Amino acid sequence: MNRNFIRINWIALVFIYLVVIAGSVVRTSGSGMGCPDWPKCFGKWVPPTEIGQLPENYKEIYGQKRVKKVEKFAKFLTFLGMKETAEKIKNDPATYEDESFNPVRTWTEYVNRLVGFIAGNLVLVIFIWSLIRYRKHKNLVIWAFLNLIIIGVEAWFGSIVVATNLVPWTITVHLFLAFVIIAIQLKIIRLISPKWSTNFYLTKQLKLLIIVIFLITFYQLFLGTQVREYIDFLTKQGLGRESWANYFGWSFFIHRSFSWLVLILIGILAYVNYKRFGERSIYWLFGILVVELIGGVLLAYADMPGAVQVSHLLFASILFGISFMQVMRVSVKA
Repeated sequence: MNRNFIRINWIALVFIYLVVIAGSVVRTSGSGMGCPDWPKCFGKWVPPTEIGQLPENYKEIYGQKRVKKVEKFAKFLTFLGMKETAEKIKNDPATYEDESFNPVRTWTEYVNRLVGFIAGNLVLVIFIWSLIRYRKHKNLVIWAFLNLIIIGVEAWFGSIVVATNLVPWTITVHLFLAFVIIAIQLKIIRLISPKWSTNFYLTKQLKLLIIVIFLITFYQLFLGTQVREYIDFLTKQGLGRESWANYFGWSFFIHRSFSWLVLILIGILAYVNYKRFGERSIYWLFGILVVELIGGVLLAYADMPGAVQVSHLLFASILFGISFMQVMRVSVKA
């Protein structure tokens, strides 16, 4: 494979991760509605920097556009058999709440979209390149095309997240699609990179252990989003961090307990690997998990800034990526 082709796939992976980070920054800074429309921002490709650049009735203008988009999305959900969910979104007054123009939040959301735009175009370039130069490699073309389709769906669903005023489950679906894109991009890199296309060998029991670690890590990501959604809800109710523990549901306690379970499992894996195999990526897995757990403890018990929340999701995403690559690469030692 051409070195530049391999390089652009790694660059695309970096930008996909940057989209996850930018999305987390948007959420922690409360900038999700910084741009009330999509794909433009306040009807412009480059957003305004001051309120004087907007018409006086800008809330009414973009409010009407949101109503139309919500109605279309509600029809789509009804078509999928989710009529109750559609009616709930359509009839919830919170869906149509307006936010006043805030240049910081607007540009935070705009940067998020800009990074997503770059990532999407890189995925497009990868598909076109693979179609022209490597069309004989059918698996590569299929995976590149699939990633292009999903990143397009992800962009569309981002507009739904905005139109519905950040309905919690839509944010979770948005994150899920991001991890699917990461997984497919890693699959493509494995197909084209000489280094990552090779396998490493462990025992059957350790291979099973790696699969279990990956599945728990994947589940943990979505438990984490549920915990975050509940914290957002408690915050809106005016409850401070000191009282959160009294309201946390099962998601928080399972999320916390599974974190320590994963640490024990990866600790066992790292120890056996140190004694018998020496695979470096397993050490990385252990080190990143330790950092991730420290971030989780700080989020749960200390009044830490949004930067910790962003790093917590970042390291969880990296953990997901490494464990997924290990699942693909590990083979059973004869």
